[in-house]
Amino acid sequence: QVQLVESGGGLVQAGGSLRLSCAASGRTFSSYAMGWFRQAPGKERELVAAISWSGGMTYYADSVKGRFTISRDNAKNTVYLQMNSLKPEDTAVYYCAAHSGAWHTVSTTTEYHSWGQGTQVTVSS
Repeated sequence: QVQLVESGGGLVQAGGSLRLSCAASGRTFSSYAMGWFRQAPGKERELVAAISWSGGMTYYADSVKGRFTISRDNAKNTVYLQMNSLKPEDTAVYYCAAHSGAWHTVSTTTEYHSWGQGTQVTVSS
């Protein structure tokens, strides 16, 4: 298990950028794939992006492809989400979580654990 803390959220105008960070404690961070999720009011939590333990494989939801980039630095126990060309519909609480299963299950929410507390992203029009 790892403990995860997100940061970097805030208020930004449409078209702007934000970089979210997820800092992990624990020695096992580099053994997990990691995911960024978001949850808007009244909506289900959805997977935005995921990255394999080595960083060699990534997954993006169709809604963010070409705008968001997930990366990780295992030496710093941190995973990042660079968000560009933000839209009002990107407004949500963003969470990171660790994934223990095989890569083909990376889009399965129930395969994630050790959720962070979330960071609010608000995009104004």
